[in-house]
Amino acid sequence: MNDIKIINIKKSFQSGQSTIEVLHNINWQIHSGKMTFLVGPSGCGKTTLISIIAGILSPTSGDIFVFQENINKMSSKNNANFRKRNIGFIFQQFNLLPSLTAQENISIPLIINKVNPSLIRKKSHEMLAKVGLENYADKLPRELSGGQQQRVAIARALIHEPRLLVCDEPTASLDAHSGLQVMDLLKEHAKDSSRCVVIVTHDDRIFKYADIMARMNDGRINEE
Repeated sequence: MNDIKIINIKKSFQSGQSTIEVLHNINWQIHSGKMTFLVGPSGCGKTTLISIIAGILSPTSGDIFVFQENINKMSSKNNANFRKRNIGFIFQQFNLLPSLTAQENISIPLIINKVNPSLIRKKSHEMLAKVGLENYADKLPRELSGGQQQRVAIARALIHEPRLLVCDEPTASLDAHSGLQVMDLLKEHAKDSSRCVVIVTHDDRIFKYADIMARMNDGRINEE
């Protein structure tokens, strides 16, 4: 009931007159209450797959059931509503809004979900502390290092306690200490049996956190 089921997923892109097939008939189940890692060489389709799982991209064919909801059969409006309530995404490129402070960036999911402003302030302060940025609340992204921006992006993804958390290289910009601190946060989030956490990574420093590791190559999941 709380798992993610991927059935016969294919994804193709047009490049001029050519069709490039990136994902080839993927069947996979992601289990709740666990940390699932997706590993493999660059360009094998990992980011495309997790973007489809999170409802950001649509597959060319196949079905994605997220907590029993077939998200690629939803209307655009229903998909957006489902994502804002249930899904958090940590982007490899951070995707922070440059005109907003660290605290304001972190607060975005709560604002979208129309949470009470006083609760937004309280929860955003708590999240800043959890990622070690309590003294950077009023800083704009350009005033933060790459690692600090990554921690803001992680706090933003966690603040609304999403049932599905999808992470693309969450520790790539972090030093060893900060990376392990963040992984402890993600591990704590994954302990809840109603939640799924999927992490794409090349960082072998954090492999010990994986409950399940799936290996991908050439648009296919080869082993788990």
